[in-house]
Amino acid sequence: MGAMRVLVVEDHATLAARIGEGLRDAGMAVDVVTDGAAALTRAGETDYDVVVLDRDLPVVHGDQVCRSLAGGAARILMLTAASAVDDRVDGLELGADDYLGKPFAFHELVARVRALARRAPSAPPVVRRGDLTVDRARHRASRADRPLQLTRKEFGVLEMLIAADGAVVSAEELLEHVWDANADPFSNIVSVTLTRLRRKLGPPGLIETVVGKGYRM
Repeated sequence: MGAMRVLVVEDHATLAARIGEGLRDAGMAVDVVTDGAAALTRAGETDYDVVVLDRDLPVVHGDQVCRSLAGGAARILMLTAASAVDDRVDGLELGADDYLGKPFAFHELVARVRALARRAPSAPPVVRRGDLTVDRARHRASRADRPLQLTRKEFGVLEMLIAADGAVVSAEELLEHVWDANADPFSNIVSVTLTRLRRKLGPPGLIETVVGKGYRM
């Protein structure tokens, strides 16, 4: 799911970095913060699909963060060492959508994040425009029944453009949603990725450059 955006909130810096790195390896755009106040700030600035939220956080406790974010567009996966039944019930009653105790198997965390993202308000899982088909759930795309071998970032860009349904998507929006907060805003990574994507899509061209504004399909 190329354009999936995740916020990891974990006060153990080493674990937070490892979770962030692993989710990025799974094709997600990930931001990492280590306290509850920073989590609320980031969530107010960025539209996330999923928030992976540790419960015992400094500055603002994870329970308060969960209450504040519950009911929004982002789904909340509470990730904590407190994994007794009563703790899980408490977390869900606070507004969490799912609960995973520590220690955990990383492939289970990835699967749960993806499952929550599919429940978030989003584009249909399979989108078609002419002879182009994009299957968001299976991370596959094809044109005229020819499978396209896309990288995660190429797929994320394609997914955003097709979901925009003809609207212009700026380079800044692509950078924000397909990459993450660590991406260099002054790099040419978006234009390079679009060049590769256009080549793989083949003729006739599907992606139009709107000078000074961005791109549209």
